[in-house]
Parts: sequence; C-alpha cells; structure tokens
Amino acid sequence: MRCERVFRIIAVGKMRDRQLGAKCDEMLKWITKYGKCELSVIPDSDIQKESQALVRELDHEKNAVKIVLSEEGVEWSTVQFASKLEAIDRKIVFVIGGPFGMDESVKQRADHLWSLSRLTFTHEMARLLLCEQIFRAMNHLNGGNYHHV
Repeated sequence: MRCERVFRIIAVGKMRDRQLGAKCDEMLKWITKYGKCELSVIPDSDIQKESQALVRELDHEKNAVKIVLSEEGVEWSTVQFASKLEAIDRKIVFVIGGPFGMDESVKQRADHLWSLSRLTFTHEMARLLLCEQIFRAMNHLNGGNYHHV
C-alpha cells in the first residue's frame, strides 16, 4: 500500500549553516517521493513578532492537522511517529519555533504538541531532524529499508 501525504513545515529563521541547509534541502527532496512537502520560513525577529507570524500562518491552515514542536510535547519512537502520521488523513503542518522558543498563542493553535527529544536543539538542527524523521517515517510506511529496526 502506498502511503502519500501532504506536509508543510513552518519554521522560524533561515538556515545559516550551509551544510545543515543543504542536508535539509536533500531530505525535503527525498520526502517528495511520498507526497508533497512545502517549507515556509518566517523571518527571525523577537518572540512576539515571530509568534504573530506563526499564528497568522496557522490560522490559514483551516483543514490541516497542526503539530507544534515543543519541549513539553509528546515524544514518539520512529515507528510510533510513522504510525501517527499514517493515521492522519489530512494535510499535516509542523511548526518549529526560533532560537527563543514560541509564545503560548502558537501552542494554543496546535492540534498536537510533539517533541523531537527532551534535549534542546538549535532551530536549524530541529528542522533537519524533523525532515529526516518525516522521510524515515514515510519510507517505513511504504516498505522502504531506510529505517532499520
């Protein structure tokens, strides 16, 4: 069974590290094997301006499942993450905050709060990790061998 999805990643701040940016771009291309994946970048500023921009973006996503990445969110194993994505039958929008986190107003717009880890990552690393995990999950759901159990 082919599992296709539509993803949108809304992230604060551009990738300043070119190597991380290139790897993230590569992962985004790999994800398109399993559906559509759009990246929207909100300029970094102060937490209030970033949060206002994120809220505007989320308010436009009426029929999507909105998942905000947050340290207090639920953590999943890779297989659990894949299963959660498989169960969603609509567009999935992920939100990654900037270096100073995000305001509660953004979290309140979320359908789910998920965490990549209890560890703290730069927003650039979080973006790369999310892209890699989306690809890994979709590859797993489609019978690929990228994820080794």
